[in-house]
Amino acid sequence: MYIEQGYKGELGIWKYFLIPLGFIGLMVLNFIAIKLLNIDVEAFMAAEIAKKGANRFLVEMLVPFAVGIGLLFLWVKYIHKQSIVSLTTSRRKIDWKRVFFSFGLWATVTIVLTGADMYFSPEDYVFNFRLEPFLYLLVIALLLIPIQTSFEEYLFRGYMMQGIGIMAKNRWVPLVITSVLFGLMHLGNPEVEEMGPSIMVYYIGTGFFLGIITLMDKGLELALGFHAANNLVSALLITADSTAFQVDAIYKNIAEPTLGFDAFIPVFVIFPILLFIFARIYGWTDWKDRLTGKVEPKEVFLAANTEGVDGN
Repeated sequence: MYIEQGYKGELGIWKYFLIPLGFIGLMVLNFIAIKLLNIDVEAFMAAEIAKKGANRFLVEMLVPFAVGIGLLFLWVKYIHKQSIVSLTTSRRKIDWKRVFFSFGLWATVTIVLTGADMYFSPEDYVFNFRLEPFLYLLVIALLLIPIQTSFEEYLFRGYMMQGIGIMAKNRWVPLVITSVLFGLMHLGNPEVEEMGPSIMVYYIGTGFFLGIITLMDKGLELALGFHAANNLVSALLITADSTAFQVDAIYKNIAEPTLGFDAFIPVFVIFPILLFIFARIYGWTDWKDRLTGKVEPKEVFLAANTEGVDGN
């Protein structure tokens, strides 16, 4: 099982708390500062972009995530003495085919859904393409957005999932905690300010979806591919004044941001379909145990899994 991979490193409750608390603490302070100082996030971002340019502002947003994933990997390697492979998957090596399949599947779905919305609501979009700025965006996005999304996956679905699971001795507690925290991490996004707290259903629901595929597939690969596709394709294809990524994308959504049922379609319709597809392809079974069952004791796991496990 995936959570038990944490046994392959040196355990310690204090070790598992420092990195997550540091990151979450920064997010909380940022949110508190926005509220106490009454900062208009959208106006602030617009002013910074006007001063620095969209691409430079994007780089400044994403570089901290590159630092974060570097620190997380160093912490795991030298403090926990755990391999990055065991942090990533229960398989003997990272299954890149899973990463790229998940990436391709969600990228395709995102493009199709966006195209459909543009077809039925053409008045909501304007053609925003400019070759030179877009090429710069393309390079920056390809280099840094997968790092940003991987940091979030390794922190929430990897490091915290394993640490909390080992401490709770079950799977449902880390699934719930990491999914809710993942959603709350987005409270400072400008679209939350525009659409209201109900949009948290989408973010928390996405957290649950990513947690479920991680536990069911016994590894982070599908979540890594999905998250990278979600942010990368979105950044390149569509921008809007109410999104976290205000960039030189191909199109710009000029519609007034409103919270409609379409915001919940991914959580209640599309994600269940994706779960069905993944389950059929990778032969997932025993959903109850994989999602809510007990975590094996360390001695039992290490005795049976000295080098990790293969297969689904």
